Amino acid sequence: MTPNTEEFIEMFGDINLTLGMLNKEDIVNKEDIYSHLTSVIQNTDILDDAIVQQLIYYASKDMRDSNMLREIRMLAGEVLVSLAAHDFNSVMYEVQSNFRILELPNEFVVLALAELATRYVSQSIPFMMMTLLTMQTMLRLAEDERMKGTFCIALEKFSKAIYKYVNHWRDFPYPRLDANRLSDKILMMFRYIMEKWAPLASPMQTLSIIKAHGPTVSLLLHREDFCGYALGQVPWLLSQYKDKEIDFHVTQSLKQILTAAVLYDIGLPRSLRRSIFINLLQQICRAPEPPVKENEMEASSCFLILAHSNPGELMEFFDEQIRSNNEAIRMGILTLLRSAVNAEEPRLRDHIISIERTVKIVMGDLSTKVRNSVLLLIQTMCEKSYIEAREGWPLIDYVFSQFTMLNRNLEKPVKTNFHENEKEEESVRETSLEVLKTLDPLVIGMPQVLWPRILTFVVPAEYTEALEPLFSIIRILIMAEEKKKHSAKESTALVISTGAVKLPSPQQLLARLLVISMPASLGELRGAGAIGLLKILPEIIHPKLVDLWKIRLPELLQPLEGKNISTVLWETMLLQLLKESLWKIDDVAWTIQLTRDFKQQMGSYSNTSIEKKFLWKALGTTLASCQDSDFVNSQIKEFLTAPNQLGDQRQGITCILGYCAENHLDIVLKVLKTFQNQEKFFMNRCKSLFSGKKSLTKTDVMVIYGAVALHAPKKQLLSRLNQDIVSQVLFLHGQCSQVLGMSVMNKDMDLQMSFTRSITEIGIAVQDAEDQGFQFSYKEMLIGYMLDFIRGEPLDSLASPVRWKALIAIRYLSKLKPQLSLQDHLNILEENTRRLLPLPPLENLKSEGQTDKDKEHIQFLYERSMDALGKLLKTMMWDNVNAEDCQEMFNLLRMWLVSKEWERERAFQITAKVLTNDIAAPENFKIGSLLGLLAPHSCDTLPTIRQAAASSTIGLFYIKGIHLEVERLQGLQEGLESDDVQVQIKISSKIAKIVSKFIPNEEILMFLEEMLDGLESLNPTCTKACGIWMITVLKEQGAALEDQLLEILSTIYHHMPVLRQKEESFQFVLEAISQIASFHMETVVVNLLQKPLPFDRDTKTLWKALAEKPASSGKLLQALIGKLETELEDDIARVEAISVACAMYEVISIGTSVTGLYPELFTLLLKLVSCTLGQKMPTSSWSRRRHVMQQGEQQQIPDPCRLSTATLRCLQAQAMREGLAKESDEGDNLWTLLSSPSTHHVGVCSLARSMAVWQHGVILDIMEQLLSSLTSSSENYRITGTAFFSELMKEPILWKHGNLRDVLILMDQSAWDSNATLRQMAIRGLGNTASGAPHKVKKHKQLMLESIIRGLYHLARTEVVCESLKALKKILNLLTDRDVSFYFKEIVLQTRTFFEDEQDDVRLTAIFLFEDLASLTGRRWKIFFAEEIKKSLISFLLHLWDPNPKIGVACRDVLMVCIPFLGLQELYRVLDHLLDQDLPRVRDFYRQFCVKLAKKNQEILWILHTHSFTFFTSSWEVIRSAAVKLTDAIILNLTSQYVELLDREQLITRLQELRRDPCISVQRAAEAALQTLLRRCKETSIPL
Repeated sequence: MTPNTEEFIEMFGDINLTLGMLNKEDIVNKEDIYSHLTSVIQNTDILDDAIVQQLIYYASKDMRDSNMLREIRMLAGEVLVSLAAHDFNSVMYEVQSNFRILELPNEFVVLALAELATRYVSQSIPFMMMTLLTMQTMLRLAEDERMKGTFCIALEKFSKAIYKYVNHWRDFPYPRLDANRLSDKILMMFRYIMEKWAPLASPMQTLSIIKAHGPTVSLLLHREDFCGYALGQVPWLLSQYKDKEIDFHVTQSLKQILTAAVLYDIGLPRSLRRSIFINLLQQICRAPEPPVKENEMEASSCFLILAHSNPGELMEFFDEQIRSNNEAIRMGILTLLRSAVNAEEPRLRDHIISIERTVKIVMGDLSTKVRNSVLLLIQTMCEKSYIEAREGWPLIDYVFSQFTMLNRNLEKPVKTNFHENEKEEESVRETSLEVLKTLDPLVIGMPQVLWPRILTFVVPAEYTEALEPLFSIIRILIMAEEKKKHSAKESTALVISTGAVKLPSPQQLLARLLVISMPASLGELRGAGAIGLLKILPEIIHPKLVDLWKIRLPELLQPLEGKNISTVLWETMLLQLLKESLWKIDDVAWTIQLTRDFKQQMGSYSNTSIEKKFLWKALGTTLASCQDSDFVNSQIKEFLTAPNQLGDQRQGITCILGYCAENHLDIVLKVLKTFQNQEKFFMNRCKSLFSGKKSLTKTDVMVIYGAVALHAPKKQLLSRLNQDIVSQVLFLHGQCSQVLGMSVMNKDMDLQMSFTRSITEIGIAVQDAEDQGFQFSYKEMLIGYMLDFIRGEPLDSLASPVRWKALIAIRYLSKLKPQLSLQDHLNILEENTRRLLPLPPLENLKSEGQTDKDKEHIQFLYERSMDALGKLLKTMMWDNVNAEDCQEMFNLLRMWLVSKEWERERAFQITAKVLTNDIAAPENFKIGSLLGLLAPHSCDTLPTIRQAAASSTIGLFYIKGIHLEVERLQGLQEGLESDDVQVQIKISSKIAKIVSKFIPNEEILMFLEEMLDGLESLNPTCTKACGIWMITVLKEQGAALEDQLLEILSTIYHHMPVLRQKEESFQFVLEAISQIASFHMETVVVNLLQKPLPFDRDTKTLWKALAEKPASSGKLLQALIGKLETELEDDIARVEAISVACAMYEVISIGTSVTGLYPELFTLLLKLVSCTLGQKMPTSSWSRRRHVMQQGEQQQIPDPCRLSTATLRCLQAQAMREGLAKESDEGDNLWTLLSSPSTHHVGVCSLARSMAVWQHGVILDIMEQLLSSLTSSSENYRITGTAFFSELMKEPILWKHGNLRDVLILMDQSAWDSNATLRQMAIRGLGNTASGAPHKVKKHKQLMLESIIRGLYHLARTEVVCESLKALKKILNLLTDRDVSFYFKEIVLQTRTFFEDEQDDVRLTAIFLFEDLASLTGRRWKIFFAEEIKKSLISFLLHLWDPNPKIGVACRDVLMVCIPFLGLQELYRVLDHLLDQDLPRVRDFYRQFCVKLAKKNQEILWILHTHSFTFFTSSWEVIRSAAVKLTDAIILNLTSQYVELLDREQLITRLQELRRDPCISVQRAAEAALQTLLRRCKETSIPL
């Protein structure tokens, strides 16, 4: 089944469910049901017929049900109409069946018919006649207002459907029907409605009639016989313009009528047209309130239709109406005209002149709204070629006039709404500018309108803001003409003729365009347009310029492409173009006229604008190019005597005379001298007021001399400098500094500034002369003046630019000959830094300013002063060829680089200037120290410091000729603007990674020294940067530092005590040493091991730091292992070995992984522990550092073994964490055992048992390395190795993989050693072989048994005996009676000797061994063993109550094994009582035992008695008591025969002694035994 089929089934299932719900009477959910059905029906292509029929039924029923809510009925009707798409005939039938003649229908039935006619025009038309006939009979029945409205809606929609059929009947699929019959019915119904209903209609009903009016009248107009009546109904429609709520519908209907009239070419009566004009205009030009937007748009559409049908009459109407002074009407008409022009109505184009005249009528209107409308209309007319050549120029002129209207209107007396007027005028200005920008000068007829009159707007200053589009228009016109010239021999489109307008002269155009070109350097399009216009106007300016400008102007335009250019450079290029152009023209009269035109423009620009500044220079350049000396002389005199005509007289006259001096130095100096002589009475320091005019002052003349020197020809300057220029400047300064003929320290800032400027320009001029032989004799004097000016400035404010200008002057003077000494340089620099850097913070300085402008000025002075100081330092530093001198000068900034924040900021900004931008440093200039000083500040507190530090850092490498990744570094440097410390650190780190590889290797030590100083003194963030830079450099260059390594380490150690107080700094130092060690581990290790013991805190921390690096920890341990191996080669531990162990302790204690090195570490440290047992640390090797003892603290005596054990303990702890070892069964006591000579072997055994046998690879490595210990010359080390191996011998897996056979042989040899401990450990090893390699025991049984049995004779050391007993027990378990037959008797006899040993372990082991021997008697030794049992029985019976419970259990077990040898199986039952939970009393047990034994074997009972005496003196109370009780039981059960054999006297004596025993239990037992004895003697009649 396909997915579509499934969806189909699902949908119909859904509809069936919905039909079931419609069948119910519940109406609550029907609204949702019908909404859902509408969506389903409209989105479904196929519906089942049965479902359609059911839906039609239910929808029709609910639609007509008056009990239903109106919303549900409407939705039901919508469903019914939607169903027509699936079965139109059925739906129409259903609706028509409820639409009967002479019977008022349900309103929703009518609405359904209307909607069917709208949606299904083609299917509805065949039913339309029947519908209209029926509806005609119903109209008179309708009395309800809602029903009437419903019929009007039906009429509207029926009319639209029929109208569509009438006009498009060919598109319908059936033969043409008689539409006249339909329109007849429509007319009859419309007439009835208009005559009967319309006069008395309510507003709502009127709206319904209005909506039906347009479609109905439009339909009727297609028949000539109905036209009259139809048009006669239009006045009624126009009369409905009363309420803005229905005006839109009136206009909409009117539009439909006008559209039909055009379609059917029906002419409207004149009176009706006028009425329509007036009404529509009122809709657009409503004065009291603005029209509704939709209505206004519809009305405009109506006018467009009227413009098509009656353009002439419409223009007459507009002409008539626009003459009124009504603002709204004028705006409305202008807007309509704009729409009509924009629509490009062909018939309207015949009335262009009428439109232009209509526009001209309102050109004098001062209303801003009207002016804006006029401008917009002109814009559209220009775009659509509605400008006529003869009448069009006034319209263009109007656009320009409106642009300048703002200034004229605002110059009028101020009104109350001045600001509102200003805004409105500005809007007009913007509109006019927009018109000019969009003006297409190549539209048909436009070139003839514009050219050449458009040129008249270029020169006047008021059109400056409009020059950009103006230049564009002119350029397009000229370029279009150029194209025509190439295609035609002659062009007449653009002809220069004055006509009625006065065109600008070529000189005026050149002067204006050159000045306006100046802002092009700032990216202003107006400036670029001006220079672009010059490029295409050379013929108009002067024919001689064509060839020159063809070359020069493209070169001039090239720097402007895509970016701004330096203003100074651009100005120079323009002035050079002017010079070359004047030289090319070579016409004195032309040049003189250009000079006058430049002068005429002086008032067109503000004094501070770049245009005005250029204008002065252009004027001076023009005078310099003028060959008429008299004219030049007269102009200079005029400017000197009347400088006010130039605007800013000082700046203006200075520029003009300076540039004029380029070619006329003699004239300028001569005129200046003459002027000084003539005007000296009036010249004063202040502006002269006595002469009645503004004149030049002495300070002005001082400035002029400086400008003249700056621009004078260099060849002529030096010969006249001292006498004619410098001396005059000093003379004028001296005069200005005198009061009543006496020189005083003058504080006149203007004088200081003027003098400084003049001196600066003189210095620049001399430097530019490039005469190496010229000695400037005034140099030191002038520098002194400048320093005096700087000293005179306050240290708490920055209100004047004196510092700034004086620094510039000093910089240029310092370059001149004679050369200053290093000390002079240092004095000058130190003086200036001390006068600038300590100034208060910038914000404090700015707070002194009263206005925002003052604050901006202070900031400007601050920035310029710092810049000047930086340039001065840069000049003095890098002009020196001695690297050390450069360093000396830079060191003047050091104290400021770590000073207060604002001082630091200034110092770094100066540093950045000194170290960046194409510097040629001495060849041996070293950057390492400076890099270490500057780089950390890339993370300083201020972004300015960070940026400057980064720039300086990068600059250092360029100084050395090292080229870095510029773009990447610039991107990183920009990121330092961020205030996020983490971002700063990250960027600084990246910069460090880039540059670190380029630091000269020999300068690394200096770099590190600075970094370490920074770690001590800088703020936290800079400290972190210090550390990062230090580590990065060491990572990059650490491998090459071998020659400097000891010095570097020494430097780092020197700083550590201080840096320890700063945790983060100290961590960086540790990391630095770790980094060094990663390259030179051996050297670092050796260096650190030379530290005295015990290691101080810093040394310990260093070891730990080296170990914290996973990459180097392994190398570190390897180095320490190698060192320790070397020190222990002869099995003797020296101080150096202890140092290594202490180092290892620090390394391992932090969790350093030992997995790969564990075997080596373990064996070496165990060897060290062994070799240091009992040793004392030599006094000379111990640190002599003084230690302050705390109260109660004892002096710690250094113990090498304790130190070694501590390291081994640390190693084992780490090994346990890594799964290489396990917890010792001795716990922490292991290490005490291990470090004591007497228990060392016990500790080693415990240590061996803690080995992780599953790590057999590790154990095998340890075994291999420890094998040599078994043959070592050191007895301690042999004991250690033997003890360790003795435990390993019991591990089968080690026998399988390891070479323990050799160990076994060595163990056997050691079992005969004179050292008891060594023998003990060897015997243990032999015994443990039984667990690890049973087959080896059988193979070497003789060798092993002899060695072990020999140990039983070592009675002086019970440990050896005990170990031998244990070993025998283990080995005998593996052997047969034949295997041990030869040694059986010896073993039994020796074993019995230890039953009464004081050591529990010995007794217990001996009893266990005796029990095992029972199984090895064989036939040969059975009788012998039985006899030995009889001798041992007393011990077993008594020790059942041994103080050690284990021995008691062992005695019970051995009795159970031995009884069969004596044939006393009956005793089992007695012995079984010992297994009970409640043990029998001793006395009761013995009596039961003896009763049984007496019955079986009196001999054995007697043997027990004879052996019991020895136990009466046992050291254990329990045994003494048991012996007495056993004796009591024996006496009680002896036969009379044996009683007689008793040594009664001795027995009584013994018992009486025991009655005095300290133990009460013994006393009581002795008393009881004595009584038993007496009783038995009495019974047997034996005398006592």
